[in-house]
Amino acid sequence: MRQALINEVETTGNALLETVSSFSAAQINARPFEGSWTPGQVAEHVYKAADCGIVYGNTAPTDRQPDEQLQAIRDLFLNFNAKYPSPEMILPTQESHDKEALLQGLRQRWDSLLHAAQTVTLEDTCLDFVVYGFDPFTRYEWIQFINTHTQRHIHQLKNIKAKL
Repeated sequence: MRQALINEVETTGNALLETVSSFSAAQINARPFEGSWTPGQVAEHVYKAADCGIVYGNTAPTDRQPDEQLQAIRDLFLNFNAKYPSPEMILPTQESHDKEALLQGLRQRWDSLLHAAQTVTLEDTCLDFVVYGFDPFTRYEWIQFINTHTQRHIHQLKNIKAKL
């Protein structure tokens, strides 16, 4: 389970950095159509959402399969026809974004997520925050939640790129 998770996190992180890198400095702040986020705003949102500090918080032993909610997480985020409002705490700003600063921040955030995937006890349940509609996540599920959420936004970035 751990090695597969590490591989998935590495693959997603590489795809994220490659996709953000594909935008020019000018395109990072270009709005492809009315109501859309800019590529920089999507990257900022991913950066905010990829904070894996929750997996280092309070935990308890788990009395179920540690990946029990994984399919529901994937069903939620990988349904590209559905739109979801972002929680306010991870909404991007309206400010201009610097491509290199975004990439540096995303690299650091992803290195932290990869380190968590490599080192934490994946089976423990995290107690400090519960995502609406789910039971408390195990550390494994939290890392997968962040990873799968990011996959959703890589898809979004590729769609934006096609429109610019």
